[in-house]
Amino acid sequence: MIPRYTRSEMAAIWEPENRYSIWLQIEILACEALNRLGRVPDDSLKIISEKAAFDVDRIDEIEREVKHDVIAFLTSVAEKVGPDSRYIHLGMTSSDVLDTSFAVQMVQAANLILEGLANCRDILRIRAEETRDVVMMGRSHGVHAEPTTFGLKMALWYEELGRAEDRIVKARDTVAVGKLSGAVGTYATLSPDVESYVCEKLGLSPAKVATQVIQRDRHAEYITAMALAACSIEKFAVEIRHLQRTEVGEVSEPFTKGQKGSSAMPHKKNPILSENLTGLSRLLRGYCLTAMENIPLWHERDISHSSAERVIFPDTTIVLDFMIHRFAGMMEGLVIYPERMKANMEISGGTTCSQKLLLSLVDSGMSREDAYAIVQRNAHSSLDSDESFEGHVKKDPDVISLLDKEALASVFGPSDLFAGVKLVFDRVFSGEE
Repeated sequence: MIPRYTRSEMAAIWEPENRYSIWLQIEILACEALNRLGRVPDDSLKIISEKAAFDVDRIDEIEREVKHDVIAFLTSVAEKVGPDSRYIHLGMTSSDVLDTSFAVQMVQAANLILEGLANCRDILRIRAEETRDVVMMGRSHGVHAEPTTFGLKMALWYEELGRAEDRIVKARDTVAVGKLSGAVGTYATLSPDVESYVCEKLGLSPAKVATQVIQRDRHAEYITAMALAACSIEKFAVEIRHLQRTEVGEVSEPFTKGQKGSSAMPHKKNPILSENLTGLSRLLRGYCLTAMENIPLWHERDISHSSAERVIFPDTTIVLDFMIHRFAGMMEGLVIYPERMKANMEISGGTTCSQKLLLSLVDSGMSREDAYAIVQRNAHSSLDSDESFEGHVKKDPDVISLLDKEALASVFGPSDLFAGVKLVFDRVFSGEE
């Protein structure tokens, strides 16, 4: 069972404590690299490694005066280290720390998202296998089309979230780059060996080329991959909302003991979980535009992206993490009504066999155009009356002149549905554990 969602684990990635911890790790690793190059004495490195620390409240206090977060951080660390702090941040610019640590945070967040998606797909697979042969009406344009199975919907959702995983893995790899190349990316004050050392220790790759910042097309790809996952979840939620409508009534969100649906109407069981997911997806789509607008910065850098990123990255990852957990729990407890599905299939009076009749007439030698006209005429007559499609067809001389009772029985008999469903399941779940 998916544990009840708590925001603390994902939110902690974006809290100052984690951010400053990564900054400190970067600064110490840079000192280690500079020590290897002979620029930081062994004794100084030992003192830095042992004493380097920060105080969040002190950083906030200093920042209120200096109006610069990295300088406030470095001052706080220097107060802990003492004179040897002169070797900290040597030859570096603020964005060397900011963008490299940001990459670490994005990787951490993506890993949590991927963990949630994997759990969600496990639930979808279980529900797919449970309902593989539960027949229901397939719909296009909201209108009865041909029979399908509920399990096939679940298999489709499982497969779609697999593509979401693939995109997020790629986006995670795209942002997993660090940058310690100085003020405008020329390594004028810092050896590339420092960058290589720090990035390797952090599990990042050095950016092949940077300005003062890592380029924001990477970050836009990351946000977009997250938003696309949210869009898929919204798509699934919209389907559940439609199927829970009173007139359809084929599934229902879990409704817990003591839950209330309406302050005025005690009978209500509303699809509030699905509706929440729909609204949250809209939010993340909006963040995609912000991320894209952060790409064109002035010259080697400005900070117009910075304020927006402080909002959209924590929000996007926290919201998507919440959506994944909410959807997983909803699917785990989803109530399915096979008898209602069966009853709804009968509403259209058998007209959903129209394609089978069309193909049988074509196979008998009739032109497709003539066959289509005959089938459509009978189907519409059935829908406009109380008589079944089969009843109309069996009285149509254009049909019975070509199709005998056995052929018509085949048309209106059970569809060879399950063989196709089994084929799809084999393709989707083949090799999956």
